Amino acid sequence: MTRVVAQGTFDLLHPGHVHYLEDAATYGDELHVIVARGANVTHKEPPILSDRQRRDMVAALDAVDEAHLGHESDIFVPIEEIEPDTIVLGYDQHHDADAIAAALAERGIDCTVERASGRQARHDDELLSTGDIVHRILERRGRREADGGEV
Repeated sequence: MTRVVAQGTFDLLHPGHVHYLEDAATYGDELHVIVARGANVTHKEPPILSDRQRRDMVAALDAVDEAHLGHESDIFVPIEEIEPDTIVLGYDQHHDADAIAAALAERGIDCTVERASGRQARHDDELLSTGDIVHRILERRGRREADGGEV
């Protein structure tokens, strides 16, 4: 059985996340997803949703066999526990595939590192970014609040 790992923040689950995980699942027989703990998200704004809620939402997707929370301090601990054959990085994730492969080799973890394909919006109003979703919420709800409506 070929085991695959995908990882990410997965805040405000959207079609881009679903595409990434469905694509990652094609690399093997079993897909494990590591959901980053909010305290470890330093490369962008912290997640809106709790760690557990984000993990539970990811676990509910058909493509996912098991969802895990990341380790509090060492991102490689879950990788060592899962023992994947392949790690699939998201299309637009900030990670350097070569640096990750080198770190894995340094730890004696034998697996390949791949990059998932991207997904284009299928209609003009489709949002494929948590940041874009948050921006739209603030834009629309902020406008309503300014007009005296409910938020």
